[in-house]
Amino acid sequence: MSVGFDVKNDYAVANVRPNGRIRAVALAVACATALLLALSCLPGTAQALSTSTFTARPNGDAGSQVLGGTETRLTWEGQAADDESVKQLSFTLPEGTAYGLDNNRLTLLTGPDHMTRQKVSARFTAEGSTITAHLDGGVVPGAYYRVELYGVVFPAAGGSMQVQGTYALEDGRQGSLEGMAPLAITSVSPVDQLAKGLEQQDWVKAWNSNKFLRLFLNPPLLVSSFPVVLNGFFLALGIVAVAFPLAIPVGLAFALMRMSRFRVLRGIATTYVNVVRGTPMFLQIYIAFFGLPLAGFEIPSFPLGVVVLGMNSGAYLCEIFRGGIQSISKGQFEAARSLGMNAAQTMVHVVIPQTVRRVLPTMTSEFILLYKDTSLLAAVGVMEVVMYAKTIVASTGSITPYIVAAFFYLVLTLPLAKLVGLLERKLAQNDTGTSAKSKKGKAAQAVFHP
Repeated sequence: MSVGFDVKNDYAVANVRPNGRIRAVALAVACATALLLALSCLPGTAQALSTSTFTARPNGDAGSQVLGGTETRLTWEGQAADDESVKQLSFTLPEGTAYGLDNNRLTLLTGPDHMTRQKVSARFTAEGSTITAHLDGGVVPGAYYRVELYGVVFPAAGGSMQVQGTYALEDGRQGSLEGMAPLAITSVSPVDQLAKGLEQQDWVKAWNSNKFLRLFLNPPLLVSSFPVVLNGFFLALGIVAVAFPLAIPVGLAFALMRMSRFRVLRGIATTYVNVVRGTPMFLQIYIAFFGLPLAGFEIPSFPLGVVVLGMNSGAYLCEIFRGGIQSISKGQFEAARSLGMNAAQTMVHVVIPQTVRRVLPTMTSEFILLYKDTSLLAAVGVMEVVMYAKTIVASTGSITPYIVAAFFYLVLTLPLAKLVGLLERKLAQNDTGTSAKSKKGKAAQAVFHP
């Protein structure tokens, strides 16, 4: 009995334990199934909708700059997966960004290269700094979307601006738009803000309604071009400030060579002066900037421009100095010789001081011509006044920046021209005063010494 009882008990235990395991496994499977069913009823997170491009339209006067405080357009494009049909697209703009809703658009791009546009009925709403595009349905899964947000104005301070994007699908799944890189926004200076403010003025709009005035004297472009062209003004002033002092000793040396009694020196100076004065400076600049590199001489643009302008001006100063020296009467030379001076001493202490005084007005005129000739360096890419103006003209299609460039030439040439007039009158008064005193002295001698 004892053995039979034990066998029966063992059989019962053996039957009970497998049934318990089966029930436990069944319970686990049931719980997992219920959990999966519950999760399937909740909105999921989509992963396939990806950003293809995200850009801001350039709104500066040159290049691809996106200015703060200035209206621009944001464009987002993205590809949905084959099982995704988008219901909403939302874009959260940085704090302080202004926007509009009137002209925003959402389109589908179809075709092998996404070149065919298909208009989609969409409604745009805004809440805070978030703009949401609501699709009315009927969009096929796997579409390529394009969203254009107009009237976006980033803060004037500029910087790196991050726009956040999210989306919702027809089946309830949601996700964030990945791959939206930050936008580099250029800060707006007070001058640019003034220009943008002028564009909104009624009198400016009326002024620009005239085609001639808009092309040549556009008020906002006059203001915005001024600081840009100012950079070229400083460079041009630096070039002529170095080139003209270089041209003075060159011109004086060639003037002395032209008056030398040695035929070789006269031949060298005459050839140099005739060649330089007989060919356009534009051609000389081209030979220097494109010919020298081919010959193996690589010289930076600034010093090369200084040398070309200085050597060209030296040829003209040579003739100015030569004329001034020859205007000195021979009696001055003879008087110096009678005092025991040699030729060099006579030239340094007697002739040249008088020559410089006589040719100073002409030298000032040559300085003005040299300053204006810096504009020719724009042809070889030197960023002087005309080159900066040309860059703005190329991006705006207006001639107004050239008018600004003309102002920077006049701001220097007009005072110098006035100075030339004063010097000429001063020299004329000195000559007249000397002759008048001489005549008065002779008359007095005639009276007291008949």
